[in-house]
Amino acid sequence: MDSQTVSAERTVRDAPTAATLKPDALGVLGILFFVLSGQAPLTGIAGAAPISIATGNGSGTPAAYVLAGAVILLFSVGFVAMGRHVVDAGAFYTYIGTGLGRTAGSGSASVALFAYCVIQAAMYGLYGATVAALVADHTALDLPWWVYTLVTMAVVQALGAAGIEMGAKVLAVFVLAEFSILLVFGLVTLLKGGGPEGLGAADSFSPSAALQGAPGVAVMFAVASMFGFEATAIYGEEAREPKKTVPRATYLSVLVVTGFFALISWMLISAYGASKAPGAAGEALASGDSAGFVFAPIADQFGGWVDDVLPILLATSLFAGILTFHNSANRYLFALGRDGQLPARLCRLNTRHAPWTAGCVQTVVAVLLVVPFALAGKDPVLTLFSWFSGLAVLAMMLLYLLTSISVLVFFRRRRVDNRLWNTLIAPALGALGIAGAIWLILANFTTLIGGETSTALWLVTVPVVLALGVANERLRRRAAG
Repeated sequence: MDSQTVSAERTVRDAPTAATLKPDALGVLGILFFVLSGQAPLTGIAGAAPISIATGNGSGTPAAYVLAGAVILLFSVGFVAMGRHVVDAGAFYTYIGTGLGRTAGSGSASVALFAYCVIQAAMYGLYGATVAALVADHTALDLPWWVYTLVTMAVVQALGAAGIEMGAKVLAVFVLAEFSILLVFGLVTLLKGGGPEGLGAADSFSPSAALQGAPGVAVMFAVASMFGFEATAIYGEEAREPKKTVPRATYLSVLVVTGFFALISWMLISAYGASKAPGAAGEALASGDSAGFVFAPIADQFGGWVDDVLPILLATSLFAGILTFHNSANRYLFALGRDGQLPARLCRLNTRHAPWTAGCVQTVVAVLLVVPFALAGKDPVLTLFSWFSGLAVLAMMLLYLLTSISVLVFFRRRRVDNRLWNTLIAPALGALGIAGAIWLILANFTTLIGGETSTALWLVTVPVVLALGVANERLRRRAAG
C-alpha cells in the first residue's frame, strides 16, 4: 500500500498522533448547510436563471436543472462508493491520487485549490459591489467595493479560525433565510396554480421544451449551479460516523439542490407565463439588473418589503458562499501539508482544531487575486466575478471527470466492492455526462463568463495549473531521491 493510500485511509482514530481536524463535529445537516451555502441559492437563481431563460432554452430551463442533477447524481454514486474506503480532507486530491496515482493526484490538487480560490475571489467581487450599493442606497456613505471586500476577508478569516462548528452555525442562519423565502415563494405559487398561463408543466419539462432554443447553454448554467456539492467529502474527517454521514449528506445535497433549482426556476417562469418569461428575462439582462427578473414576482407575491430584504439576503448569500469556499480551500491546503505535498506548516492547527496557518495562506491568496482588479479600476461584476466563476466551473468539471475515471480504476484494481451499478455503470454514465458538460462549457465559454471572445484565453489557465501540479510532484520526487 503506497503512502497516498495510507494518507487516504487515515482517520483520527487510526493516527491519533498526526495533525487531525476536529472529529465528530458535523452531522448530516451541518455538512448540508456547507454545501447549500457553497451553492448560494439566491445568488445562483438571481445570477444564472435569467441568463439561462433569456439565452438558453427559455421556459425549458427547469428541465436543464433536472438533467444536470441526474448527471451529478450518477457521479455521486461512484463518489460515495469510493468514499467508504477514502476519508480525508483532501477529497478530490485524495480520490484521484488513490485511483490514478500520486502524480495525477498532485495535479488535481492544484486544480482543486485553483477552483476554490478563484470562485471565492469571484464571489468577493460580486459581494463587494452588492454591499457597496446597499450601503450607498441606505446611507450617505459611498465607499469603493474593495473596502467592503477587504474588511470581509478579515471577518471570514476570524470565523474560519473559530472552528468548524461556529462556521456551520453562521451559515445555517444565512442559508435558511435565503432558502426559506425562495422556497415559500415557489410553494405558494405552485399551490395557487401558477401565474397567468397556469403552471405550464409541459412548457418547462416536456422533451420539446427541454430541447428548444439553445439547451446547451441552459445545461451549462445548471451544471454551474451545482458547484460545491463535493464539500460533503472534504468534511469527512470532521463528520460524525463519516462512512454513514458523508453518503447521506451527498445524496441529500444533490437531491435538495436539484429539486430546489428546478422548482424555483419553474415557478419564476410560471409567474411571468411561459410565453413571456424569456422576453422578461431578456429585458432584465439588457437593463443591467438581472436580479430584478427574480425579485419582481417575489415582491408581487409578498409585498414591496421584499425589495428591501432580497438585496440584503443576496449579500448574505454571497458571504455564506465565501466562508464555505474559505473552509474548503484551507482544508485542501491542510491535507497537502500533512501529506508532504506542500510545507508542513500548513497542517498546523489552533486550539479549536481549525487549520489556522492554511486559513491565513488562503486569505492572502484571496487578497492577491482581488487587489489587482481593484488597482486596475475594473468592474468587479463584469470582470472579477464573471471571468473567475467561469474558470472555477471549468476546473471543477475537470475534477469531476478525473474523479469518475479514478473511481472506475480504483474498483477494477482493488475489487473491494462488487456492486456493478455503484462501481462501474453509474460512474461510467456520470463520466460521459460530465464530459458532455465540459464540451458545452468550452463551446459556450464566452457566454458563461459574459465576456468577449478574447477572454476565452483564460481557458489556458486550467491546464497550466494542472501541469504545474504534476511538475511539482515530479520535482519533489527527484529531490527526495
